[in-house]
Amino acid sequence: MISLSSAIRQILLTADPRAKCFATRDLVRRWRRGELAWDFSVSMPDRPAWPDTLELREPSQMPRRGKGGSERSRIALWHALAHIEFVAIDLALDMVGRFGAEGGREFADDFLTVAAEEAMHFALIERKLRALGSHYGALPVHDGLWQAAQDTSRDLAARLAVVPMVLEARGLDVTPAMLGRVRAQGDENGAKILARILDDEITHVRFGTKHFMKQAESRAVPSPELWQNLVKRHFSGRINPPFNDSARLAAGLSRDFYYGIAS
Repeated sequence: MISLSSAIRQILLTADPRAKCFATRDLVRRWRRGELAWDFSVSMPDRPAWPDTLELREPSQMPRRGKGGSERSRIALWHALAHIEFVAIDLALDMVGRFGAEGGREFADDFLTVAAEEAMHFALIERKLRALGSHYGALPVHDGLWQAAQDTSRDLAARLAVVPMVLEARGLDVTPAMLGRVRAQGDENGAKILARILDDEITHVRFGTKHFMKQAESRAVPSPELWQNLVKRHFSGRINPPFNDSARLAAGLSRDFYYGIAS
């Protein structure tokens, strides 16, 4: 029986986006059927494989994305979202492959669910891009999301603090306004995609918060205090309002966490 860590490593080293999506969803089905061994002896790569055609830039060098309704700005929006969801597949898989032995089976169940849903999100957005006459890889992308993974590769609590509880939580803040703009442009299909992603991301942040609180309990440190300390140490960006407090609270992320260090 192949190990869970070995299966995850194979997918992380799969560069083709569609193949990665299919393999991720197949892995989750195999895991749920009990076809993968609970073994983490296989190490995770420092970086996942991405398409050679992707033009990677520093975040500061990315072209500004307009907020208008032109075809160019719409493609830029959906391309940026496609990259976020593509990297999110790798982030969720790496979370399990790197920290599964420490996190336990419920942890693995939760973040494999995240991986499958991120793969579904990417597939929806990639289909949207093609309907607009474009494709993933047509525009430059940045490496900031994976940098967060590298910066937290040795500490499960730090990974949970930064990836689900900062980066994904930020998606809860910005997606409703984005959804409103897309709907105002008459793009109901795009609005449905964003609404589905928003609902799923609340669950993803909830998973991160739940397992972070377990880490805090094991360290005998109040959860907001530990979170703030780890974010200050491992996250170089800013925690900026406005915040979607209701969505964050639905994900278990109360104001006690982020208002103390908001810029």
